[in-house]
Amino acid sequence: MPRTPVWAELPVLPASELVPLVQSWEAAGIEGVWAPQIFGAPFTTLAAAAAVTTRIKLGTGIALAFTRSPLETACSAIDLDHISDGRVVLGLGSSAESQIEGSFGMPYGKPLKHMREIVGQVRAVIESGHTGELARLEGEYNTLDLSHFRLVRPARRSAIPIYLPAVFEKACEQAGAIADGLLGHPLWTTAWLRDRVVQSLALGLDKAGRKRSEVTINVMIFTVINDNRAEAIADARTNVAFYTQSPQYLRYFAEIGFGKEAEAIQAAFAIQDYDAMATACPDEMITAITILGSADEVQKQVAERAQYADAITPVVPQFGIEPEKAAIYRKRIANLFYV
Repeated sequence: MPRTPVWAELPVLPASELVPLVQSWEAAGIEGVWAPQIFGAPFTTLAAAAAVTTRIKLGTGIALAFTRSPLETACSAIDLDHISDGRVVLGLGSSAESQIEGSFGMPYGKPLKHMREIVGQVRAVIESGHTGELARLEGEYNTLDLSHFRLVRPARRSAIPIYLPAVFEKACEQAGAIADGLLGHPLWTTAWLRDRVVQSLALGLDKAGRKRSEVTINVMIFTVINDNRAEAIADARTNVAFYTQSPQYLRYFAEIGFGKEAEAIQAAFAIQDYDAMATACPDEMITAITILGSADEVQKQVAERAQYADAITPVVPQFGIEPEKAAIYRKRIANLFYV
């Protein structure tokens, strides 16, 4: 049976740490790296990785689509694709309304419609931005007057793969209809992936008249490899609590059996009581979402989830772990999955 392609998540690091890390991953044979956008855009981190690698794919996982003009997003992807000699995967996500409208001060709107518009405009710029023939790209959220715009040179590729992330069924369906890939949310449980994601993606493919082979499912998985199970759970707790803070995810947690816990975490977040957020996040909720335990236990659980995906991205929980410990967990993931 062919080995499932494995990706890694690349955080923002000093060059002295980033360069040897990403080079060691490439030498180990990973498929690619995702750079997330927590606040700053991921293109900077990926440009640094592009300069010191030659093979691995470089994914924005994810770039927040609503925080910048579609033209800027397209041009950033084009520039990075030139720097990397054609290795870019453009992951675009909507994030939470509270973050986009609150922290970034940008309109959120109807996220599925907004995303569809942006994907179309970004693709148009990548394909035809060098021709001077785009004129106006009309949209509800962005109207781009490109009648005087022209790229200095054509994009490295006429089409850069676009991946869309998802939590709920409609976003999975939309990925099936318009995207090149579906980047699975690390909050997903194996049951959610099996029972909701696969069917929703297939529905989107059918509506668009597309084949399953046209969309790659890459599932991100919170992964904590530690023989001390209690310590592993403790290290994952703040991360799960952080992701639970968004009201738009409440239905998801309710449907996987943790609605009351999510409500308590959100109530604590509303008054900025971070200790109470962690206290309200029970062990059962953490272990339902995070794959954790010994190397053997983790490998078995990841294999169960991977059967519904085309690629996997085991990731260290990003919130609540000191950098030194996160580096240890990254090393354990590499030892288990990157060889």
